Order: sequence, then C-alpha cells, then structure tokens
Amino acid sequence: MKQKILSSALGLLLICFFPSVAFTQDDLLGLIEDKNPKKEPVSATFKTTRLVTAHSVELDHGGVFDMKIQHRFGTLNGGFYELFGLDQSNIRIGGDLGITNRISIGGGRSSFGKVYDGFVKVKVLQQKEKGFPVTVTAFQSMAINTLKWQNPAQENYFSSRLSYCTQIMIARKFSENLSVQITPTLVHRNIVPTTADQNDVWAMGIGFRQKLTKRLSLNAEYFYLFPGKTANDFYNSFALGFDIETGGHVFQLQFTNSRQMIEQGFIPETNSSWLEGGIRFGFNISRVFNVYNWKGKW
Repeated sequence: MKQKILSSALGLLLICFFPSVAFTQDDLLGLIEDKNPKKEPVSATFKTTRLVTAHSVELDHGGVFDMKIQHRFGTLNGGFYELFGLDQSNIRIGGDLGITNRISIGGGRSSFGKVYDGFVKVKVLQQKEKGFPVTVTAFQSMAINTLKWQNPAQENYFSSRLSYCTQIMIARKFSENLSVQITPTLVHRNIVPTTADQNDVWAMGIGFRQKLTKRLSLNAEYFYLFPGKTANDFYNSFALGFDIETGGHVFQLQFTNSRQMIEQGFIPETNSSWLEGGIRFGFNISRVFNVYNWKGKW
C-alpha cells in the first residue's frame, strides 16, 4: 500500500514539473530497472578462432568441428624466378572442436618440420555489456617435430622433439566494427640450436580486427620478442589479413613475414623481415560442421 502511494505521489510530481509527459506506475518501475541493466555477454569479438596466424579469444560453440586448411608461400623477394614465392609452399591441415561453449581442443599437422600439434583453449571470462570489460581466454599447446634425426648414431631423446606454448588472451570489443586483443606469451622448446639460445622465449602479442563491410574485415597481429639471444637472431612476427565470410566458410587472405603456422614456430623463429621484402602470401580456409548439440550454458 505504501509503495502504491509513494509511486502515485512521485508520478504526480513528475506530471507537475513535466506536464507534457504522463507516467504510469509501470513506467516508474521501468526507470528503476534501467538503473540495473542486464549484463548480456558480448559475442563475436572476432570472426574466427584465428586473428591472422595466432589464436583469438574466440572458441567454436559446443558440438561444432571447425576444419582448417592453412597455407603459406615463399617470400615475395624471391622475384619472378620463384614466381614471387608461389613456387614454395607450407601447409597445415587441422581442426578445432568445441567441447562446450567455453572449452575447445584442436590439433593439426604441418609440412614444415613434419610437426604435429595439439592444444586446449578455455574461455575464462566473458565481456559483458555494461559489465565486465574484457574477454579472457587461456591457451596451452604442445608440438612434436617428427623429422628424422640428423645424426641417428648419437643418443637422441623423444623429449627433444617437444615444444610448448602458453598464452593468456585478453580482448575487448569496443564496437561492432573494432576489436583489440593483447596476448602475453611463453614459448618453451626442450632443445634449441645452441647452448646460447633460450629455451624459454617471452613475447607480447597485440592485434586488432576492423570491420570494413558486412562480410569483410581487416585484421593485424604483431608479436614483440623480449630481448635475448633468440630476439637478437630473429625478427618479430607481423601479419596483415582480410577475413571474407562466404556462407559456411570464412576465407582469410594474409601477408606475413612468418613461415610457420603454430606459435612455437612463428613467434620465436621468424627469419624474414618486412623491410627486406621477406613477405609471404598465405590463406586460411575454415569450414564448420555440427557434430553434436551442446545445450549447456558453460
């Protein structure tokens, strides 16, 4: 009873001060609710699970299998003799599977180094409208180099073939057109070329997606290697790409100075420079399939 009297009195005062506007009790309750808006999750920070070469905070939905074919050609400075890199190529074929909406696994096989890789991604936090400001995804991968031993006569260990990558991806969707991501990264290699090289390589990645049209966006990513022996011998990985959505496919055209397509390779071992024409053209093709229906919320 007291609430109705208070609402009626407040409505009368509003009518007195704003005679052109009439409020009902439901209108007043609506104003109160507007002060506590629902914190809806922000979706589609990026279009796919890859920014350019590196992973984005995005995961495939539970029950969705995302088949990926990634291709990188040689450097443009190879000239007409190498057909500007088209005579050389590296390929990775793999896929991602959404276990739930916040957990996914994946793997693939690269022609470079005959490397098999596998990874797990977990979306720890989700950006909310008028709520939590960023999306946070944790990433852990392991790769196995299966090249034949250069010196089979010496004692070789299986552990020498292994390398790992740990990342925390932090992204924010500022608008429907612009998303930005930073990625603190640690790459560990069990064996390195010399004792002076680093087994642990620290890097900081940054990237963005700028939507150009309804089905086209410009993407970029850059990984800064913190000073050390590896950083002195190699270049920072930098890539530009265009995402083109065509129905069930997402086609990504890319230009990068990196040859490899997994974090253990392109972050610490990029040996080409953009300034010297060491730019490689490449592309990713993504096709999704529904494997099972995931009805959970997490």
